[in-house]
Amino acid sequence: MVGDEVLDVVFRRHGKARRLVLRLNATGTGVLVTVPNGVSRARALDFTERSRDWIEDRVKARGGLIHLLPGHVLSLRGLEHEIHHAAGRRGVVTADSERCLIHVPGELPHVPRRLLDFLKSEARADLTRASRRYAALMGVSFRRITIRDQRSRWGSCSAAGDLSYSWRLILTPDYVLDYVAAHEVAHLRHLDHSARFWRLVLTHCKDATRAKNWLRFHGQDVHRVVT
Repeated sequence: MVGDEVLDVVFRRHGKARRLVLRLNATGTGVLVTVPNGVSRARALDFTERSRDWIEDRVKARGGLIHLLPGHVLSLRGLEHEIHHAAGRRGVVTADSERCLIHVPGELPHVPRRLLDFLKSEARADLTRASRRYAALMGVSFRRITIRDQRSRWGSCSAAGDLSYSWRLILTPDYVLDYVAAHEVAHLRHLDHSARFWRLVLTHCKDATRAKNWLRFHGQDVHRVVT
């Protein structure tokens, strides 16, 4: 436990590893420990415990977790919005971009679920619109779009023509979501990362480099949102 946050610790034995290695996982929400052959579990546990200060420093640098609860602030299309429980109100979740508020009506226990449903719905709408636009520009077509909570990638494209995206893209600036859509749609023509693939992406997505840099430096931040 780091502060009031519980981190999962995963030990992975690796035959080619020469020493114990500890790092945060890709989302910053857990710890991965690489264990060489011949190193006992007890020694690996002791190594992890002695690395507590290092883990705490990295978690602090990552920032605290964001819960889908009133008073917490999360990014919607790259702009910070405070979650507001509209007690006594009925209707749908709405975003007030001028006041930077997300109004969630209904009973308090249902706020996290209703807000998550709203975020997924907004992500689907934005990603469907962007995917259709790029499909028309690139002269391709896709079968369907799936919205998931993918931890290791922002999107994927199957050989059958199905696109899958992380709902967390709705938390990123518009140009980042737009780039990921362009990237995956381009895979409908080139299922690789060849020069032809990148030429197609860069021809139609002017903010590709800017978006890639944002994901590199800030992508982990959207995984601070706990569902």
